[in-house]
Amino acid sequence: MQPNFIEYDSNYSYDGQLGAIWSPEKTIFRMWSPAANEVRVNIYSEGTDGERIAVLPMVCRHGLWETEAEGDLNGKYYTYTVRIGYVERETIDIYARSAGVNGVRGMIFDPALTCPRGWEKSSPVKLKKYTDAIIYELHVRDLSSDESANFKYRGKFKAFTEKNVKNAAGEPVGLEHIAALGVTHIHLLPVADYFTVDESDTRPQFNWGYDPLNYNIPEGSYSTDPYDGLVRVKEFKELILAAHRKGIGIIMDVVYNHTYLTADSPFNKSFPDYYYRQTHDGHFSNGSGCGNELASEREMGRKYIIDSLCYLAQEYKLDGFRFDLMGLIDIDTLNMAAEKLREINPSIILYGEGWTGGASPLEEGRRAVKYNTWRLPQFAMFSDDFRDTVKGNVFSDQSMGYINGADQQLEWKMRSVLCAGVRHPQIHYGHNWTDSPCQVVNYVEAHDNLTFHDKLRLSMPTASMEDIIQIDKLGAALVFFSQGIPFIQAGQEFLRSKPVAHCGFDHNSYASPDSVNSLKWNKLTEYRQVYEYYKGLIAIRKKFPELRMSSGDEIRKYINFTDLGGGAFIARMKSVILAVNPTWQDREIIATGYIYADGESASDTPLRECDGRTYCKSRSILLVAEE
Repeated sequence: MQPNFIEYDSNYSYDGQLGAIWSPEKTIFRMWSPAANEVRVNIYSEGTDGERIAVLPMVCRHGLWETEAEGDLNGKYYTYTVRIGYVERETIDIYARSAGVNGVRGMIFDPALTCPRGWEKSSPVKLKKYTDAIIYELHVRDLSSDESANFKYRGKFKAFTEKNVKNAAGEPVGLEHIAALGVTHIHLLPVADYFTVDESDTRPQFNWGYDPLNYNIPEGSYSTDPYDGLVRVKEFKELILAAHRKGIGIIMDVVYNHTYLTADSPFNKSFPDYYYRQTHDGHFSNGSGCGNELASEREMGRKYIIDSLCYLAQEYKLDGFRFDLMGLIDIDTLNMAAEKLREINPSIILYGEGWTGGASPLEEGRRAVKYNTWRLPQFAMFSDDFRDTVKGNVFSDQSMGYINGADQQLEWKMRSVLCAGVRHPQIHYGHNWTDSPCQVVNYVEAHDNLTFHDKLRLSMPTASMEDIIQIDKLGAALVFFSQGIPFIQAGQEFLRSKPVAHCGFDHNSYASPDSVNSLKWNKLTEYRQVYEYYKGLIAIRKKFPELRMSSGDEIRKYINFTDLGGGAFIARMKSVILAVNPTWQDREIIATGYIYADGESASDTPLRECDGRTYCKSRSILLVAEE
């Protein structure tokens, strides 16, 4: 039978601060577990080895276990021993804020010791509205692990702080390259402590990080010393400071839908079964596809997620959160979190995957999924409609989209996703799951599935490299010139590819080696024209507010369509005319003004003047700003 936790939520929930609360005079330990019969705090000098130097009994008051340790414990490590019935288990505190190697013991520390020089002057990036954001998804290792650039701190947080890093051709790479591209935010794949990389092993290891162990602790393998809990915290702050100094925000990818471990997780050791959903027959449910799903709707599960988000936002001055499998988190929890996060940072950006990974016992009406977007006004969601309309279904290599072969059949869908899927009087068929472009993230490439280049290669097997580049540019233009929030994966701007010997391209590189996942910085030189085009598209988007409207009413009022035949069309957005032509024939248009982008070039300064008749070339866009 499914356990009944209603009594615990009603009678034992606690709304105060939990974890190790340090001061120079004493440390207060608070841990919640109404099921426990006894809890002790174990104090250690080291984060992994060595005997206990102290054991402190905790006193229980209504499910809250508490004790105090006199004196300064800064730099010490701790665990809890939790006895439930006759079974004792030692565990890290789920509220721990740093740890020794591999996240086994929490660390007690003075947070002031982790602040790099200049940290007090660092502040999150200000964002007037979500559609002003331009998001660049990046894995920490991918930035610096390849030998095509002269990084000193390969695969580490500190690689983001390195200056004058260049590829073999002497071109700037790393954070300097990202800043020059013009994006506003870097979305980091999970950087919280995860399970599947052994931090004690210095050999190269790779995982995306969607296997959480400790949510409030930075991943130790990205630090220069995973044994010292202060180092990982300070070096993550150094990364954020370096980005903020270049005007770039940092978005943290968070995985509150499941944990890697279940029965042996710190949550389950603290209070068996409580933090996880169960099926009707009492087994752990698996809506994540990873063996379990966290019960965000239970009072202390909800509190944990909100406390964790607020701590991370405040301590690390984060600019946003991206939620993995957001459909497994209940709507009330996310709305409560958004309210508190906006008090910390009014410009914070919140978005995620509006779906689940499988069947879940969480009622459909409570799920943070796309069809409930209207009940999550502070959250955006990835538009898989945009992705699959533009390039074809991601689950079929040969499937074609609007730009790579299915143009005429998908014209109405393309018009719809160009308008962020909001209802529009000229669109007969649409994906209307929101009425706000601020809730829509448009993309054709992310860490999941094939890269955009690889998808085009497999869906257009006879295409030349010139054809691939032309179609790639067209797809990029649609990402940056459609209403909504544009999102690209790192390296997309120089045709990122993930080839695998003897078997084509890697569809799911979550644990593939650096040789597959790393950014090949020499490709930046090889495909400089593609990079310059992306850079120009971003600059144009920033220049013209017509390309980043903030409401459905604006879209309906100011966007008008004209048919050009064969699947091609014109979208007039106030004073901006965007012609889109995925066909193999040039299309004539009539416009007066200045051309800022065509199939070859893009710039925020005019390429040339247009006075009347002109052409949108095949497999291209043309953007004209009227005088």
